[in-house]
Amino acid sequence: MSTINFAAREINCKIVYYGPGFCGKTTNLKHIFSKMPANLRGDMVSLATEDERTLFFDFLPLDLGTVQGFKTRFHLYTVPGQVFYNASRKLILRGVDGIIFVADSSPNRLRANAESMRNLRENLKEYNLDINEIPVIIQINKRDVPGALSVEMILRVIDPERKFAYYEATAHEGVGVFETLKAASKGVLEKLSQPK
Repeated sequence: MSTINFAAREINCKIVYYGPGFCGKTTNLKHIFSKMPANLRGDMVSLATEDERTLFFDFLPLDLGTVQGFKTRFHLYTVPGQVFYNASRKLILRGVDGIIFVADSSPNRLRANAESMRNLRENLKEYNLDINEIPVIIQINKRDVPGALSVEMILRVIDPERKFAYYEATAHEGVGVFETLKAASKGVLEKLSQPK
Protein backbone atom coordinates (compact mmCIF):
# COMPACT_ATOMS: atom_id res chain seq x y z
CA MET A 1 0.00 0.00 0.00
CA SER A 2 1.00 3.65 -0.05
CA THR A 3 4.25 4.69 1.59
CA ILE A 4 5.09 7.97 3.28
CA ASN A 5 8.29 9.91 2.68
CA PHE A 6 8.41 12.24 5.68
CA ALA A 7 11.53 14.08 4.49
CA ALA A 8 9.90 15.07 1.17
CA ARG A 9 6.42 15.30 2.76
CA GLU A 10 5.08 12.97 0.08
CA ILE A 11 2.75 10.01 0.04
CA ASN A 12 3.71 7.54 -2.66
CA CYS A 13 0.85 5.63 -4.29
CA LYS A 14 1.00 2.82 -6.81
CA ILE A 15 -1.41 2.42 -9.72
CA VAL A 16 -1.08 -0.68 -11.89
CA TYR A 17 -2.35 -0.99 -15.45
CA TYR A 18 -3.58 -4.56 -15.86
CA GLY A 19 -5.07 -6.37 -18.83
CA PRO A 20 -4.45 -8.84 -21.65
CA GLY A 21 -1.46 -8.63 -23.98
CA PHE A 22 -1.49 -5.80 -26.52
CA CYS A 23 -4.61 -4.16 -25.06
CA GLY A 24 -2.96 -0.74 -24.75
CA LYS A 25 -1.40 -0.63 -21.27
CA THR A 26 1.97 0.53 -22.61
CA THR A 27 0.30 2.96 -25.01
CA ASN A 28 -1.49 4.57 -22.04
CA LEU A 29 1.72 5.05 -20.09
CA LYS A 30 3.66 6.37 -23.06
CA HIS A 31 0.92 8.92 -23.80
CA ILE A 32 0.76 10.10 -20.17
CA PHE A 33 4.55 10.34 -20.00
CA SER A 34 4.72 12.36 -23.23
CA LYS A 35 2.15 14.91 -22.02
CA MET A 36 3.43 15.28 -18.45
CA PRO A 37 5.76 18.25 -17.80
CA ALA A 38 9.31 16.99 -17.29
CA ASN A 39 9.64 18.72 -13.92
CA LEU A 40 6.67 16.76 -12.54
CA ARG A 41 7.66 13.27 -13.67
CA GLY A 42 10.49 10.84 -13.19
CA ASP A 43 12.21 8.87 -15.93
CA MET A 44 10.39 6.17 -17.87
CA VAL A 45 11.94 2.85 -16.93
CA SER A 46 11.42 -0.21 -19.08
CA LEU A 47 12.16 -3.56 -17.47
CA ALA A 48 12.43 -5.90 -20.40
CA THR A 49 13.29 -9.55 -20.74
CA GLU A 50 13.30 -11.51 -23.97
CA ASP A 51 9.53 -11.43 -24.52
CA GLU A 52 8.00 -9.22 -21.85
CA ARG A 53 8.12 -5.55 -21.01
CA THR A 54 7.09 -3.67 -17.90
CA LEU A 55 7.04 0.11 -17.90
CA PHE A 56 7.24 2.36 -14.87
CA PHE A 57 7.43 6.03 -14.08
CA ASP A 58 6.27 8.31 -11.30
CA PHE A 59 4.75 11.77 -11.35
CA LEU A 60 3.60 14.49 -9.00
CA PRO A 61 0.16 15.82 -9.92
CA LEU A 62 -0.32 19.39 -8.78
CA ASP A 63 -4.07 19.50 -9.42
CA LEU A 64 -5.09 16.72 -7.02
CA GLY A 65 -4.24 18.54 -3.81
CA THR A 66 -2.70 17.12 -0.69
CA VAL A 67 -3.57 14.49 1.91
CA GLN A 68 -3.08 15.81 5.45
CA GLY A 69 -0.49 18.29 4.20
CA PHE A 70 1.46 15.73 2.16
CA LYS A 71 1.84 15.92 -1.62
CA THR A 72 0.95 12.73 -3.44
CA ARG A 73 3.30 11.10 -5.91
CA PHE A 74 1.86 8.41 -8.15
CA HIS A 75 3.90 5.51 -9.45
CA LEU A 76 2.41 4.00 -12.61
CA TYR A 77 3.22 0.45 -13.68
CA THR A 78 2.16 -1.85 -16.48
CA VAL A 79 2.11 -5.61 -16.11
CA PRO A 80 3.13 -7.99 -18.89
CA GLY A 81 -0.02 -8.99 -20.74
CA GLN A 82 0.79 -12.61 -21.42
CA VAL A 83 -0.46 -15.01 -18.75
CA PHE A 84 2.77 -17.04 -18.77
CA TYR A 85 4.44 -14.06 -17.07
CA ASN A 86 2.18 -14.43 -14.06
CA ALA A 87 5.06 -14.31 -11.54
CA SER A 88 5.95 -10.82 -12.82
CA ARG A 89 2.30 -9.77 -12.71
CA LYS A 90 2.04 -10.84 -9.08
CA LEU A 91 5.24 -9.07 -8.12
CA ILE A 92 4.10 -5.80 -9.72
CA LEU A 93 0.77 -5.98 -7.83
CA ARG A 94 2.55 -6.02 -4.47
CA GLY A 95 1.62 -2.85 -2.58
CA VAL A 96 -0.93 -1.71 -5.19
CA ASP A 97 -3.21 1.21 -4.26
CA GLY A 98 -5.32 1.37 -7.43
CA ILE A 99 -5.86 -0.60 -10.64
CA ILE A 100 -6.74 0.42 -14.16
CA PHE A 101 -7.97 -2.64 -16.00
CA VAL A 102 -7.49 -2.08 -19.74
CA ALA A 103 -9.94 -4.16 -21.78
CA ASP A 104 -9.44 -4.72 -25.51
CA SER A 105 -12.46 -3.97 -27.75
CA SER A 106 -11.14 -6.08 -30.65
CA PRO A 107 -13.74 -8.66 -31.74
CA ASN A 108 -11.49 -11.66 -30.98
CA ARG A 109 -10.34 -10.49 -27.52
CA LEU A 110 -13.36 -11.13 -25.31
CA ARG A 111 -11.92 -14.34 -23.87
CA ALA A 112 -8.52 -12.68 -23.28
CA ASN A 113 -10.26 -9.89 -21.33
CA ALA A 114 -12.13 -12.44 -19.21
CA GLU A 115 -8.99 -14.49 -18.52
CA SER A 116 -7.02 -11.41 -17.55
CA MET A 117 -9.72 -10.22 -15.11
CA ARG A 118 -9.90 -13.70 -13.56
CA ASN A 119 -6.11 -13.70 -13.25
CA LEU A 120 -6.16 -10.27 -11.59
CA ARG A 121 -8.67 -11.46 -8.98
CA GLU A 122 -6.59 -14.58 -8.26
CA ASN A 123 -3.35 -12.63 -7.91
CA LEU A 124 -4.93 -10.10 -5.55
CA LYS A 125 -6.20 -12.95 -3.36
CA GLU A 126 -2.61 -14.13 -2.92
CA TYR A 127 -1.93 -10.79 -1.19
CA ASN A 128 -5.18 -11.11 0.80
CA LEU A 129 -6.65 -8.22 -1.18
CA ASP A 130 -10.28 -8.03 -2.24
CA ILE A 131 -10.81 -6.42 -5.63
CA ASN A 132 -13.91 -4.72 -4.22
CA GLU A 133 -11.84 -2.89 -1.61
CA ILE A 134 -9.31 -1.39 -4.03
CA PRO A 135 -10.09 1.51 -6.35
CA VAL A 136 -10.52 -0.12 -9.78
CA ILE A 137 -11.32 1.69 -13.01
CA ILE A 138 -12.01 -0.14 -16.25
CA GLN A 139 -10.77 1.38 -19.46
CA ILE A 140 -12.45 -0.06 -22.54
CA ASN A 141 -9.74 0.62 -25.09
CA LYS A 142 -9.46 0.37 -28.88
CA ARG A 143 -12.94 1.76 -29.49
CA ASP A 144 -11.84 2.62 -33.04
CA VAL A 145 -11.14 -0.94 -34.23
CA PRO A 146 -13.41 -2.31 -36.98
CA GLY A 147 -16.14 -4.48 -35.48
CA ALA A 148 -15.35 -3.34 -31.92
CA LEU A 149 -17.17 -5.34 -29.26
CA SER A 150 -19.97 -3.43 -27.57
CA VAL A 151 -19.26 -1.85 -24.21
CA GLU A 152 -22.21 -3.82 -22.83
CA MET A 153 -20.75 -7.16 -23.95
CA ILE A 154 -17.31 -6.41 -22.52
CA LEU A 155 -18.74 -5.30 -19.17
CA ARG A 156 -21.02 -8.34 -19.01
CA VAL A 157 -17.90 -10.52 -19.16
CA ILE A 158 -15.42 -8.62 -16.96
CA ASP A 159 -17.72 -6.73 -14.56
CA PRO A 160 -21.15 -8.38 -14.63
CA GLU A 161 -22.22 -6.80 -11.32
CA ARG A 162 -21.23 -3.31 -12.56
CA LYS A 163 -19.08 -2.55 -9.51
CA PHE A 164 -16.46 -0.46 -11.31
CA ALA A 165 -16.58 2.83 -13.17
CA TYR A 166 -15.48 2.60 -16.80
CA TYR A 167 -14.21 4.89 -19.53
CA GLU A 168 -14.07 4.32 -23.25
CA ALA A 169 -10.71 5.03 -24.85
CA THR A 170 -8.61 5.04 -27.96
CA ALA A 171 -5.25 5.22 -26.23
CA HIS A 172 -3.09 5.56 -29.34
CA GLU A 173 -4.93 8.85 -30.01
CA GLY A 174 -4.90 9.87 -26.34
CA VAL A 175 -8.70 9.63 -26.09
CA GLY A 176 -9.86 8.63 -22.60
CA VAL A 177 -6.32 8.18 -21.26
CA PHE A 178 -6.20 11.05 -18.77
CA GLU A 179 -9.86 10.65 -17.83
CA THR A 180 -9.15 7.08 -16.75
CA LEU A 181 -6.01 8.04 -14.83
CA LYS A 182 -7.72 10.95 -13.08
CA ALA A 183 -10.59 8.71 -11.95
CA ALA A 184 -8.16 6.09 -10.60
CA SER A 185 -6.03 8.73 -8.85
CA LYS A 186 -9.10 10.31 -7.29
CA GLY A 187 -10.26 6.89 -6.04
CA VAL A 188 -6.86 6.22 -4.47
CA LEU A 189 -6.82 9.62 -2.74
CA GLU A 190 -10.37 9.16 -1.43
CA LYS A 191 -9.40 5.78 0.02
CA LEU A 192 -6.27 7.30 1.62
CA SER A 193 -8.35 10.07 3.19
CA GLN A 194 -10.77 7.64 4.84
CA PRO A 195 -10.22 7.21 8.58
CA LYS A 196 -8.67 3.84 9.40
